Amino acid sequence: MPSRAAVFARPEFHPALDGLRDVRLLREQAFVDGRWIAAGNRATFPVTDPASGLTLAFLASLGAAETARAIDAADAALGPWRRLLPQERTAVLKRWHDLILAAKDDLALIMTLEQGKPLAESAGEIEYAASFVEYYAEEAKRVSVESVASHLPDAEMTLTRVPVGVVGLVTPWNFPSAMLTRKAAAALAAGCTVVAHPSAETPFSALALAELAERAGMPAGVFNVVTGDAATIVGRMCEDRRVRAMSFTGSTEIGRLIARQCAPTVKRLIMELGGHAPLMVFADADLDKAVDIAVAAKFATSGQDCLAANRIYVQRPIYEAFLAAYTARIAALKVGAGLDDGTEIGPLMHERAIEKVEIQVHDATSRGARCLVGGSRHPAGALFYQPTLLADVSDDALIMREETFGPVAAVTPFDTEDEVLARANDTEYGLVAYLVTKDAARISRMTAELEYGMVAVNRVKITGAPVPFGGVKQSGLGREGSRHGLEAFTDIKYVCRDAV
Repeated sequence: MPSRAAVFARPEFHPALDGLRDVRLLREQAFVDGRWIAAGNRATFPVTDPASGLTLAFLASLGAAETARAIDAADAALGPWRRLLPQERTAVLKRWHDLILAAKDDLALIMTLEQGKPLAESAGEIEYAASFVEYYAEEAKRVSVESVASHLPDAEMTLTRVPVGVVGLVTPWNFPSAMLTRKAAAALAAGCTVVAHPSAETPFSALALAELAERAGMPAGVFNVVTGDAATIVGRMCEDRRVRAMSFTGSTEIGRLIARQCAPTVKRLIMELGGHAPLMVFADADLDKAVDIAVAAKFATSGQDCLAANRIYVQRPIYEAFLAAYTARIAALKVGAGLDDGTEIGPLMHERAIEKVEIQVHDATSRGARCLVGGSRHPAGALFYQPTLLADVSDDALIMREETFGPVAAVTPFDTEDEVLARANDTEYGLVAYLVTKDAARISRMTAELEYGMVAVNRVKITGAPVPFGGVKQSGLGREGSRHGLEAFTDIKYVCRDAV
């Protein structure tokens, strides 16, 4: 295996990269048509470790011309890829899955260095990302032909699912591996080809997956990764009529922009947008379990998760007891760099995230909220914020109306079921809701009336490859994961012919 100095273009890199077993997994080039594309005469941009501010590496900042080359390659590869037997696509995806798991430690290290999350969380995400590849490797063989009972004399009718075509994928920085494989594996299994654009803040996880896809035997042009300015690259995808679907994970605001840009070419849109999850704790709940759920639902990925519990409603009879227990748990959370042993809360992604949290905390306290723990930046570094608990937060506070994406929990009391249901549903978002109660009848009533695509009852973890992940209202369009995630990248072709 070559040394780091022999592979990287510059010597002044993060010392933790010496821990990479396979240095070729940290690629400083985009991946287009089976080739690694360096910056050439184009600009480069640094990718930094949010925990330390140190540079990891520099990456090519590509633009519209290179995006067009990637679309050309994906379009040329579409016919041969879609005509492969499903078992042949399955074999490639299974090899990709196996290589991802074999490289888990290196992939987790890369993710922690560019995203900041604790190393254990990164390792868990790699396993999660691989699970989508494995799942869709099997699903590729189950895209079936249906027969329709004919309503016409002497006619035979069939319905076939066919690949929608070239697919553009736009992935976020908070789950840089899982969000890519959840999209790409489904599209590839369906017979589509892919042009992916990862966040400029966490591109190396995507490029490492491209390196492993190449090793797995993915044909040239089938899986492309283009790095650089998001507005330029995504805009070029949106305007190209050969790109027949766009899959995006990110903010509702950017989702609206992409939808507008795709309207002239009437693309298929699969979007997982903002979330503003309510967590409702009723007085009959087990208090210790409720606090465990509230810690996990709020503070995973340092709160930088669209599934994070942004609004925590606790029924008044147990309100103060819940606050006391929750305060103690939050105060005990360990803050530090993702590579430090035992870290539970890492840095936020950038200064804008810190500033947003500061604004929300100030706004809430100015409206009467109590800050029971935290409430300011953490001395661990420039992008660290103390795990924070705000109590008695009014419904008109910013934190109760918009996503936080930080380690700040906002708690408020409620009295009746009807009241908390109305407050929980009073939002433009509808991704996930959390419900904690022992009352079976209440569970039935609440799950029926909550305006969310997913509801977690007495637990936090609900996602996985077999699950149709997605929201309602302005939290997105379509579903990812499950057979529905694969079908999103297909069209139904109906054939009617004379019976022989």
